[in-house]
Amino acid sequence: MTEQPPDRVARYESRFNRLFAEYFDTLRTTVDAPSFSRFTPDCLELLRDLSLRGGKRMRVVLLHEAARLVRDDAPAEALDAAALSIELLQTHGLVHDDLIDDSATRRGGPSTHQAYRERFPGRPRAALGLTVLAGDLALALCLRVLQDAPLPVALRQAMVEVQTRAAADTFVGQIADLERDFAPAVPDDDVLHDVADYKSARYSVLAPLYLGLLAAGGRPADHEAELRRYARLVGVCGQMRDDYLDLFGDAAAMGKPTGTDIREGRRSYTVARLLAAVSGAERVLVEQALGDPACTPETVAAIREIGERRGVDALMRADMRRHAEQAGRVAAGWRPRWREDAVAFFERLPRWSVERAG
Repeated sequence: MTEQPPDRVARYESRFNRLFAEYFDTLRTTVDAPSFSRFTPDCLELLRDLSLRGGKRMRVVLLHEAARLVRDDAPAEALDAAALSIELLQTHGLVHDDLIDDSATRRGGPSTHQAYRERFPGRPRAALGLTVLAGDLALALCLRVLQDAPLPVALRQAMVEVQTRAAADTFVGQIADLERDFAPAVPDDDVLHDVADYKSARYSVLAPLYLGLLAAGGRPADHEAELRRYARLVGVCGQMRDDYLDLFGDAAAMGKPTGTDIREGRRSYTVARLLAAVSGAERVLVEQALGDPACTPETVAAIREIGERRGVDALMRADMRRHAEQAGRVAAGWRPRWREDAVAFFERLPRWSVERAG
């Protein structure tokens, strides 16, 4: 493999961003809305802004590389429709995630909910409702873009089924994610892994793998067990990375503040390991901060320093590396049946993702 993951990611990202912008341009004339409505084009503009504002497009990368497992010339129409669907589902998730978490920022700009609150400062229920509907519209568009694609009927139906299942699994994962934080005990890794699988891995990794293979004429159902294992490992690794960055990351680089999981009282991978590592006055400080929306940046910085002193950051990085290596070994087993260059990409990708977190 001559091209490294960062180079390939940058190439896919650049091309897809142009495609995404062109797609939103067409929506201005193809979305059917009453002639008097000004809120509908405003909603589409907010979705466009959020969708085009940053992001590494890793789901798009996985889609294209999954197609390359089978062949190097999969039909562009199928790949483009699938890529748009994947990222529209992601936009839906971002809109609703920020609403659930009451996040004011996303990707260096205002969240959709924050944008609506600024537009309607005296109408909080309207701002809430419009945010929910914006996310719902992105979900509907993610399916419509597949249904409208100039593809064989059987392929369209198969892709819609993949995305419908991915969306449903993600919603179940979001429910389980909230449920996890109601339990009095700190969740064990089995619970955390299941939440990461449903909430993230199935739509961010497994669905792009399936869609890419389908676009290239492959039969992903024939390899379901190993694709699911790879996706789960990568998803767990990615969730660990997100949880790690929430406490140990650079807020400026991420475009959102650190300490969100602490303030929201979320029993994330990092919080679970932190609680297992502290006692006495340190544990009291952490427990008092958990779930306190007024927790100050200074308190978050103090908790971060405790985590670093107790080796939680190093433990998280070690866990991520371990899961990344396991995922790489699963991908290495694909060599007898699939193309070497694409297999090598999937083998290296998990470790590269972890190294970006360090």
